[in-house]
Amino acid sequence: MGSSTGFAMFQRILDGIRASTGSTVRLTTLAAAAAVALFVTTSFLCAAVFILVLQRYGAVAACLAGAGVFFLLTLAAAGSYYGYKRELQRRAREAAERAARSTAQSMLADPMLLATGLQIVRAVGLKRLLPILAIGGVALGLMASRAGASEDAAAEPAE
Repeated sequence: MGSSTGFAMFQRILDGIRASTGSTVRLTTLAAAAAVALFVTTSFLCAAVFILVLQRYGAVAACLAGAGVFFLLTLAAAGSYYGYKRELQRRAREAAERAARSTAQSMLADPMLLATGLQIVRAVGLKRLLPILAIGGVALGLMASRAGASEDAAAEPAE
């Protein structure tokens, strides 16, 4: 009796997959048909404008007008791509910064790391350890500022 209920449940899962796959295929087909129709419409509009400009101003002007329109479309697409690429880089940089902060916070919350630090302070002594930590902090700050400056210079393309 348990196997028949398992089979019915498996059958329901398969029916759900078939239904979602069927609707996905239908929607994809409709989107492809709309894209083809838009391409054909755009082609006829371009041809009509080309013929209109050809009759009024001549072949050279018609070709230059068509080239100008498609050049503007290319510039718009390139600008959109460039903006999208910068947005992705900004998001990746923010995610890396969040991960770095999370790692630093988790390291400070680690009891083993804190216990080791306390043992080092007890063994070396606080008066001897403070100058070493201060020099290490300054060196770390200098390295971080140099790494940040080189990343900023690499991220900005030369124009």
